[in-house]
Amino acid sequence: MKRALVMFARALGRRCPSCGAGPVITRWIHTVPACPRCRLRLDRGESDYFLGAIVFNMAFAEGLFAAALLAVLLWTWPNPPWDALYYGGIPGLIVAPILFYPYSKLLWLAFDLLFRPLRPTDFEPPPPRSA
Repeated sequence: MKRALVMFARALGRRCPSCGAGPVITRWIHTVPACPRCRLRLDRGESDYFLGAIVFNMAFAEGLFAAALLAVLLWTWPNPPWDALYYGGIPGLIVAPILFYPYSKLLWLAFDLLFRPLRPTDFEPPPPRSA
């Protein structure tokens, strides 16, 4: 359990979930191909690996919307601001996945590392040394 919390904390810090080196996010939606310290490939090599990150991303965005909706309903009951919820919810559901995407990629990697142990093919070879 402690290992999982450490890996998720590293991912939320935009660092390699395996060793903690980083940051591994170059631009908002781009990661480096491999961790600079441990050389772990951040996509684990499958062609559809990014789908897990998208599922994490959408689950978070929808969960955040549901929590905000419930909080506003409880806070303003019996006269909730339906128009504000409607017009505020639409941009919120568009913006939240964009803001959370870099974190979801690394959280998915941390989750995957917990269930699929590392293999030698998960690492990039070290860069060649210049003479």
